[in-house]
Amino acid sequence: MRSTPPAASPWRKSSHSNAEGHRVEVAVWRKSTHSNAMGNCVEAGNGPGVVAVRDSKNPDGPVLAFTPDAWRSFLDAVRSGAV
Repeated sequence: MRSTPPAASPWRKSSHSNAEGHRVEVAVWRKSTHSNAMGNCVEAGNGPGVVAVRDSKNPDGPVLAFTPDAWRSFLDAVRSGAV
C-alpha cells in the first residue's frame, strides 16, 4: 500500500460522520495494492495520529484504528513473512 504523507493530503470529514460525534477523519482512503477481483479488499487512510482500516466492500461498516507505530510494525511483519 502506498502512503501519502498526511501534510500533503487534503483533510476531509468522512461522509459517514454522525451528529453524536462518531466519525473518522482521513486524508484519503487508499485501496490495498494486494486487493483482488474477488472483492477481498481493504482500504487504509491516515488521520490525526491514527491509521484507519476498513473493508472496501462495506465502507459504512466498522473501522479499525491503529497508531502509526503499530501499523508500521504490522506492515513490517507482513513484508517479512512473520504473519
